[in-house]
Amino acid sequence: LPMAFRDVNARRHVGLQQLSSLASTGRTFLGPMKSHKFIVDESTNQSTLICSAVRLIESLDLTSAAGQLLNETIQAQNKEFKTGMSTLLFLVGAWSNAVMECLQQNVPVPAIVSVMSEGLNSCCERVQCLQIPIGDVKKELCSSRVRPKASESKTGQVGRDGLTNPWNLLCFQRDISATEGVIAVSSCSHQGDDYNINKFLVSPLAGCGSVASAVKAVGDRSAFVPSGSGVAASSCITRKLTHSRHFSTPGKSRFSSQQGDFQGRLSGPSADPCGCCGVGHLATALSHGNQSSVKLLQSIAAYQQERAECSGPSRINIAEIVTCCVLGLPESYSCVSPGFVTLVSPEQATVIKHFAHKPLRILLMDGDLTERYRHLGFNRPRNVRTVLEHPSPQGGRAGEAWLSSMAAILMSFDVNLILVKGNVCENFMERCISRRILVIGCVARDVLCAFGAATGAQAVTYLSQLKGSCVGSGAWAELWRAGDGRAVELGELLPARIGAGGMPLLTAVLTAALPSKAQLLEDQFWTLLYRLHHALKDGKVFPGGGAVELLCLSHIQALAEQPGRPGDDRAVRELPGPWLAEYKSIVLQALASGWKQYLSVVLCNAAKASSELEAGASVDRHLQKAAACGSPSAYILEEFRRGGVLRGDSDPFPEQGTDLKVCDNVAAKTEAWRRALDLVLLVLQTDAEIITGPGRNQILNSPVSSEFMFL
Repeated sequence: LPMAFRDVNARRHVGLQQLSSLASTGRTFLGPMKSHKFIVDESTNQSTLICSAVRLIESLDLTSAAGQLLNETIQAQNKEFKTGMSTLLFLVGAWSNAVMECLQQNVPVPAIVSVMSEGLNSCCERVQCLQIPIGDVKKELCSSRVRPKASESKTGQVGRDGLTNPWNLLCFQRDISATEGVIAVSSCSHQGDDYNINKFLVSPLAGCGSVASAVKAVGDRSAFVPSGSGVAASSCITRKLTHSRHFSTPGKSRFSSQQGDFQGRLSGPSADPCGCCGVGHLATALSHGNQSSVKLLQSIAAYQQERAECSGPSRINIAEIVTCCVLGLPESYSCVSPGFVTLVSPEQATVIKHFAHKPLRILLMDGDLTERYRHLGFNRPRNVRTVLEHPSPQGGRAGEAWLSSMAAILMSFDVNLILVKGNVCENFMERCISRRILVIGCVARDVLCAFGAATGAQAVTYLSQLKGSCVGSGAWAELWRAGDGRAVELGELLPARIGAGGMPLLTAVLTAALPSKAQLLEDQFWTLLYRLHHALKDGKVFPGGGAVELLCLSHIQALAEQPGRPGDDRAVRELPGPWLAEYKSIVLQALASGWKQYLSVVLCNAAKASSELEAGASVDRHLQKAAACGSPSAYILEEFRRGGVLRGDSDPFPEQGTDLKVCDNVAAKTEAWRRALDLVLLVLQTDAEIITGPGRNQILNSPVSSEFMFL
């Protein structure tokens, strides 16, 4: 095979340049006031709205080696934490530029690698003093909550102060369940002696004074009657630019009084006005301004905690939560519904209407429901194609015998509902609909497990394995109902709700007026859910909004000014002694520049500074005050409790206090730092790019053809 060779270990490091260019596309994702991006597919002319580094990287052309490494790094962070990807992406770009500056100053690569690695390790150790245990959050910070000023209380508006703010959280229990995805939390209030879902499943507007609909018990699936008394005056008004009716604040929508399926108020004198049993406070602090997801999460937490009070310790179980995006409705219709909500075709909806108020016999399929499906271990070789397995002298269309035999099996066991983990054969789907059998494909494993536990059904791989003991009973199906009590019939797919008695599964129904915004809302919900998950799993949180990065910047600058050897790395020890102090200072300052750039961009994105120059000057002033204090960490914590850390000079509302609380995950943040630096240093240590199997003319016609040499 032909090969093309390009030297990348030069002062103008190609790999680092590629990382910097790719990372620059995600600068606006930092901070609580993120800017959205439209991703347009030229082949289909369809667009998607994104606001996360993961979706951005999925949409970029990552044909380069550095781009593929960046994608793998971000996907690894997303798989483990579901948060921290924007920080990772930005620091990759900032530190790539910093390393290139070091190369321009002829700093040896071993010195860059060793000093930067040691500097980051030192930062991770230094910021441990800022960690606040979940159990001590209220004790440490309740007394420091900022009170609204007179001008603020008159208007009822909540202003925005600096990037770091105090928060007031209710007590949390630090016991973490050993089961993966299960988080133990304490219950700070009790809503009543009897289990009642009506008190807990609320809409995203319930916490801001809107009037929710009255609901019925879980088992009653008849039409729901909205309270219809209008929208109460909101006490949670925030300043927000409104560009379009599609992006308007849900609380101001004319649909606000129609509060959707299974939505109710937190009633009773013991109800927590700020959230459900303390979860609302922590969720708000972790939401970074995403209030709609906070209300959904409060509903989920309240429901699961009430169930746990009847059977054991309170907990939030991620495995019992799914999402469903419903297009065509305003965001104010978003709510939490018991059971499994999914989208079905009009033909399937007709079958569901036939099932109204009838118990169903349910079958669970752990695989594809197709003729050629074979479970793992029996998949046929890809290079072998079967023309005909069983010749049929009677003819007929392909698979007719299989369709008939499978349909006969279902009819013999009187199966009404089939949930399939994988894909479903279209012909078989049509056959089942004609026999009034509802088949739902692409169902998550957790959903199958929930239905199995509630109905007694046992999953099978093939229909030929079906026995009477595998079929469950007690399931039901209906069309999902919106806030006005009527079934939603918008577009080609209709939302349907499937459940069973006693099943703990909950669905967060996310409604969007624009199809391009559906994925964004779903990503925001899962991000917040996993932030809460990891906060309780870690048992501690960081003060957010730049407090931790400010301490890192202060610490690195102090290290750069200290004399001494940068570390014990062998490659560094072999360097000439007089050079060590010079290299140490240069490299540490380069590392610090990444933190400073991070803080400056966050200030600009949050409209706390009119330019990065002004933001950098504001950061420098805080560094000077921290150094003069003698203890930078004490200064940062004190300013954080006062709500004044990193307060920009161009703050549009400088005289207002705030009730907006910000905190960050500990493990997710520090791991994002490490992954970002590891990627930059890995690319730095590459000295060549070798491309195998290229077309010679393709490379010769490329803009960088002069950099390649054919081997």
